[in-house]
Amino acid sequence: MTLSGFFGYFHTTEGVTVRVAPRFLSEQSDPDNGRWVWSYHVRIENGSDQDVQLLRRHWIITDAAGRMSEVDGEGVVGEQPLIAPGGSFDYISGCPLPTASGMMEGEYLMERGERCFSVTIPLFTLDPPAKGAG
Repeated sequence: MTLSGFFGYFHTTEGVTVRVAPRFLSEQSDPDNGRWVWSYHVRIENGSDQDVQLLRRHWIITDAAGRMSEVDGEGVVGEQPLIAPGGSFDYISGCPLPTASGMMEGEYLMERGERCFSVTIPLFTLDPPAKGAG
């Protein structure tokens, strides 16, 4: 599978590309009790000629009923990765929702040298597979 096929959502800001691949987790979901769960694999690629460090994250999560929640915090998965030029950092996290679908988007606060800047996390949808899809 190619990267472009696996990471269906991507955006580049100032030479830093964020790629996202969401996946519905049927084994952790319980639709009868209003719980749908997704994982999302993120790859952050540094296409610039200087190191970048991820300092903070900000997520906006919207469920199918239009309810929004925001998540802010330091780093991702307990890390504030330093990414060398041409390098990348991958992580996997998850999101439960009270509806069968939703969407996520956000931004990372990155530092390059003495300068901080925001990197867009592309909007991506959280949709369970169609019935009968396998």
